[in-house]
Amino acid sequence: MPRWMMGNMASLKNLMMMLKPLMAEPRRSIIKILGEGVKGTNEIYQALQERGLNMPRSTLYYHLSALEDMGIIEMAGYREEGGGAPEKLWKLKIRKIGIDLVTGEIFRE
Repeated sequence: MPRWMMGNMASLKNLMMMLKPLMAEPRRSIIKILGEGVKGTNEIYQALQERGLNMPRSTLYYHLSALEDMGIIEMAGYREEGGGAPEKLWKLKIRKIGIDLVTGEIFRE
């Protein structure tokens, strides 16, 4: 292991613990879809299906909630069409996660 990593092992472990659930499907695909701009829940669901990720809507809501709790995405508002319940609109809250090699601090942009 390089010497510069020795003092920052705790920060590196924290970063890896944060990144691991983000890199797994379907969360990785949700992040990529929202990287294109604000999307409604239905648009995200359809885009995931087009990528071959078929899942119940309840599973999508679970992953959206988890990404929101992690501070990765946020609700951007509602879309009201027809007479049904309004659809939530989602957007990325941060686009980058990294580590300052000098201080060991994890940053988000």
